[in-house]
Amino acid sequence: MDHAAEHAPGQRPSRDSVDPMVTLHVCVNCLAGEDRDSHPRAGARLYQALLEAQQRQDQPPEVHIAAAECLSNCNRGCSAALCGAGRWSYVYGDLTEAAVDDLLAGAAQYAATADGLVPWRERPTIFRKGVIARIPPVPRPA
Repeated sequence: MDHAAEHAPGQRPSRDSVDPMVTLHVCVNCLAGEDRDSHPRAGARLYQALLEAQQRQDQPPEVHIAAAECLSNCNRGCSAALCGAGRWSYVYGDLTEAAVDDLLAGAAQYAATADGLVPWRERPTIFRKGVIARIPPVPRPA
């Protein structure tokens, strides 16, 4: 899902046109135990809540929030993955709309690192308890 948009010279790019080094992928198909016919699904509501909370922030976003069709983590509620070039990546589960502020704070901490490694005790609780996987960075070509 590409959110790139053109902007006029001298105009601040819209949040959709920012090309940050860090992306928070949010599974918009997650049901989180709800009925399959629920609309919008819990994951889509989480995604929308994250976008709205990020838009309320005063500074340009440090993290691009992207919709993901499926993160194959269906047994752990709403899921998200955090990644960036040259950084460790993480998959989180058991997320709810109540976690929006912590998700944005944790993603900002992650964005402030060169390698994606935020000290464990400094991470929001949802990042400590909801982590599903930590994935090494892709090796750089020799």
